[in-house]
Amino acid sequence: MGKMRKEGQFRIPSGCAIAAVISRNGERMPGDLIAKSMEPMHERSNGLGGGFAGYGIYPEYRDFYALHLFFDSRDVRKECETLLKEYFEIVQSEIIPTRKIPEITDEPIIWRYFVAPLNSMLRSLQLDEKELVARTVMKINTEMKGAYVFSSGKNMGTFKAVGFPEDVGRFYQLENYAGYSWTAHGRYPTNTPGWWGGAHPFTLLDFSVVHNGEISSYDANRRFIEMFGYKCTLLTDTEVITYIMDYLIRIQGLSMTEAANVVAAPFWSTIEREWDREERQKQAYLRTVFPSLLVTGPFSIVLGFTGGIMALNDRLKLRSMVVGEKDERVYIASEEAAIRAMEPDVEKIWAPAGGEPVIIRVKEGVC
Repeated sequence: MGKMRKEGQFRIPSGCAIAAVISRNGERMPGDLIAKSMEPMHERSNGLGGGFAGYGIYPEYRDFYALHLFFDSRDVRKECETLLKEYFEIVQSEIIPTRKIPEITDEPIIWRYFVAPLNSMLRSLQLDEKELVARTVMKINTEMKGAYVFSSGKNMGTFKAVGFPEDVGRFYQLENYAGYSWTAHGRYPTNTPGWWGGAHPFTLLDFSVVHNGEISSYDANRRFIEMFGYKCTLLTDTEVITYIMDYLIRIQGLSMTEAANVVAAPFWSTIEREWDREERQKQAYLRTVFPSLLVTGPFSIVLGFTGGIMALNDRLKLRSMVVGEKDERVYIASEEAAIRAMEPDVEKIWAPAGGEPVIIRVKEGVC
């Protein structure tokens, strides 16, 4: 996956930039719009990782899982295709278009497949299709050297690389894609190396996560989540948040708000002081059943999912995050300047409280 460059001499713990935009009415927006948001936050990155996730970008293949992969060689790609054909029908296979620019180097082979799980395999393994896709992703990423699945949802895709995010957007020609929501990340790694797989967003199925901050609870979170078949192999703490959200929402059936109340759980004193009896019992239940999934340390994240996004700060709000609105669009970013780069006339700006999830969904039936 190219050379793994280490962070620079100076440590900037507040580094990394996140941004997002979503249209409530399902209007599809070009990908270069979200790329603009990263320009005023350039100094939050150091060129060791940038990336984007777009939803609604593959309407012609909306019923198929879009697998985006990095390969070190053609031989690895052929080996991976052989594995994929055991579990899926491959309806389209192609290189992901990129443009050569001097700022992005050492690129791997970047490929995508649109696939449908084989009914015979679902029956024989007694799995639903999402679980089959998730297990296949884990298998490739942990057992196939030189191959890495970095996106695996339906009608969505992730685009990431080693570089500044503005350059990553140009590299992937994001102006040629349109989606109803986009998320973005500029990376300033402080504890882990910069490499193509370690850039944000991190994804599994249709969940994608961009993150600014550090996770001091990473080891406890990782040990718990790996008991359920997830494997954290990407040399960054953010990966575990993606798997936590998949586990809580897809496997455990929690709502977005409930999942947020696990990851950024309110303090016990807050539970006792601010809620009625029924809500206190609910919050106490979540804290008691999922204590190892409480994420501690400073963070702000945006979780992308089919039909919406969720923004969330740690409960002490140790990382910046602001939200803006204009007509049917909602904007989220680390800095107000990033929002105004997308919409200079944004009408409403506010900063969510620590641990307060901001959940925006597109109108039912429009995506």
